[in-house]
Amino acid sequence: MTLKRSAARTGRALWRKQHHLGRMGLRELVHAFFGHYAIQAYLLLFVASLILFAMDPMDAPRSWATVSLVILAYPLVWYGLHRWVLHARWMFKVPALAGVWKRIHYDHHMDPDHLEVLLGALRTTLPTILLVSALPGWLIGGPSGALLGFATGLAMTCFYEFCHCIQHLGYKPRHPALAAMKARHMEHHFHDEDGNFGITNFAWDKLFGTYYRRPERPRKSSTVFNLGYDEAMARRYPRVFQLGSRAPSSRRQRLREGGRS
Repeated sequence: MTLKRSAARTGRALWRKQHHLGRMGLRELVHAFFGHYAIQAYLLLFVASLILFAMDPMDAPRSWATVSLVILAYPLVWYGLHRWVLHARWMFKVPALAGVWKRIHYDHHMDPDHLEVLLGALRTTLPTILLVSALPGWLIGGPSGALLGFATGLAMTCFYEFCHCIQHLGYKPRHPALAAMKARHMEHHFHDEDGNFGITNFAWDKLFGTYYRRPERPRKSSTVFNLGYDEAMARRYPRVFQLGSRAPSSRRQRLREGGRS
């Protein structure tokens, strides 16, 4: 076997390997995160976008405006998509969108610690990144602005995804701010999904009244894992079920009653 073929086979095996964050440490996460094809694609596109931008750069004011806009808008865009698209119960009712909703969010809530599901698929993430980062850049600075905006959006996506993964690791951070961030996100996954939609920033949750701590909502949501797609919904809108629903892992089963912080 040639070295090239051996390396290719090793890479495919790494991508196919299933990683469960609750059983991983930070070092294992770094290895799995940067070994995932989606992250590698983001980084390659990031470098390519910067190289093309450097060949025909914008002036400094428009460059700073593009980068600042994408960075500032990212938490709001994530909040809006998370709350009003992924948690609104309409995507699974549209057969053409049911598979996208299942892949992006339903499977993640059914098994929150599954790394390969958490990171998403390029066919769903890249169009969104282009829309929310390259388009504003284009409006500010044309093609060069689009390249810089896209690069910024890719960098923000990698940062958010890594933070998201860290919140699903099976340990409690020592730093109070990080511990609070993790607790809010775990409440979203294991107590009540109708709130705490942020990942690294809960400012928009506080502004729109969706921020909460567990004691403020004593009753656990009955749809925290299935997002409202229960047996009755599956009979009316069977597309997600037909595509094969992801059952919670045994670890998820044990945590259903109490969740984790």
